[in-house]
Amino acid sequence: MADPAPLTSFTPAAPFADVKARAAAAIEAAREELLDLSHRIHANPEPAFEERYASGSVAEVISRHGYSVEMGPGSLATAVRGRLAGGKGPDGPRIAVLAEYDALPGLGHGCGHNTMAASGVGAALALAAVRDAWAGEVVFLGTPAEERGSGKEIMLRDGLFEGVDAALLYHPCDRNHVETRPLASEDVVVTFTGVASHAASDPWMGKNALDAMIALFVSVGLWRQQLPTHCRVHGVISEGGTAANIIPSRTKAWFMVRSADQAFYDARMKPRFTALCEAAAKAADVEVTVEYSGYASTMKHNRVLADLWVRNGEAYGIVDQGPDPTSGSTDMANVSWAVPAIHPDLAISDTPVPGHTVEFLQAACSPHGDRTTLLAATLVAQTALDLLLDPATSAAAWREFRGES
Repeated sequence: MADPAPLTSFTPAAPFADVKARAAAAIEAAREELLDLSHRIHANPEPAFEERYASGSVAEVISRHGYSVEMGPGSLATAVRGRLAGGKGPDGPRIAVLAEYDALPGLGHGCGHNTMAASGVGAALALAAVRDAWAGEVVFLGTPAEERGSGKEIMLRDGLFEGVDAALLYHPCDRNHVETRPLASEDVVVTFTGVASHAASDPWMGKNALDAMIALFVSVGLWRQQLPTHCRVHGVISEGGTAANIIPSRTKAWFMVRSADQAFYDARMKPRFTALCEAAAKAADVEVTVEYSGYASTMKHNRVLADLWVRNGEAYGIVDQGPDPTSGSTDMANVSWAVPAIHPDLAISDTPVPGHTVEFLQAACSPHGDRTTLLAATLVAQTALDLLLDPATSAAAWREFRGES
């Protein structure tokens, strides 16, 4: 394992540079523990809602560093909540440090969530190491199912973000920027149900569910020509039939429907996609069910928190490159409409590497990825300290959130 550059060679940004330096030193001291965690999660990828190894691993580490840990708070078995009170008492901000750890089916950690898990744990243990300096509470939240299912939205409904004053979560990328502009998105499972028959002797007795599915994909392809550039529709067929000599009685597909314009998505995209499904079913004379889930919203950016992040990052040579011209979706955006939040990106590669690829998978466990994991832990912890040590800053983030400044 290549050694990342020591974080202790940098002078943290003011204010509270002395406490921030202690936090960075704690992360440096736990380097091997944190990178081992990142690599183990990378080597044991688990898809959404099945992250038993990852959730247990992060819980075990933060428990060793003084957090009171709950496995499966709320309704998600693979969620984690750790709580730690400040050494100066409970009267202070309540800051949530988040971690993701689900992987992509068939690809593994091609979105780098192993680095997000380890960096969230690193920030949590750094804040524990300097708990004598702050009042309030740090809440560590291990959040399942970002890639599919919007686990954070479920955790919001379960009340796990109630009382939180700010939520912080880094994401790996091939560039550095604090503002992210994710697309509103939903998962859609479309199931067509027809009637099976022999495809050669009496095909007229069947109702072909695959015909409906093909018609839907053709309709989506034609629809794209009229869609604004901020829209995306894409899908895969998960069930297409069982044999060439059987008229398929059931087909299923997983789509994702997205837009950067929340109102356009709600009013135009979602109803139109449903209508295309129904039209395809009618054309093939089959039944259809259209199930929406995993809703992720657009992001409510908080400039107060972003400015703290940028200032802390500059002390480590990180230059903010402005919003990414390309974007996916994230349930961290849902959190941003409940509490002040940021979801900054840091590069894990020296060259442009698209997410959800083998190349990004490799970058997430590379020496550069390791350095970024530790840096992200440091910047999350230092941004949290800005809030914990100066409650007026937390209050300013809330005023912006409420539109009062």
